[in-house]
Amino acid sequence: MPNRNSYQRIDRISEEVRREVDRIIRDELNDPRISGTFSITRAEVTRDLRYAKIFVSVLEENKREGLMDALKNASGFIRHALAKEMIIRQSPELIFTEDRNIAYGAHIAQVLREVYVPETEAETEDGEESGDA
Repeated sequence: MPNRNSYQRIDRISEEVRREVDRIIRDELNDPRISGTFSITRAEVTRDLRYAKIFVSVLEENKREGLMDALKNASGFIRHALAKEMIIRQSPELIFTEDRNIAYGAHIAQVLREVYVPETEAETEDGEESGDA
């Protein structure tokens, strides 16, 4: 049965994989489809280090599909570059997946801004005077 230390080790490895994959994508990949505002939000490495699910958040909707295709096509190159940078038993196979949490959060914030009307505006819209009682 795995102990707490093994989970902490996997968490540290996952964070290091996230940082290195982000650096490799930004510094070493030369694909025109990799552009715009994106972020590697997290990486989940399996305990046996065979697989790493990489979560990518893309802000621009029109660039999302091209960026994800470019990352999937370059996964072998990124894995090889990752193996050179990290000293671990084996370099995990990288599985890129979209992370829509940031886009969803931005959407919810926009909806809340549209729905929310400050009290002072609501009072003046109802014809009540604010300030004098």
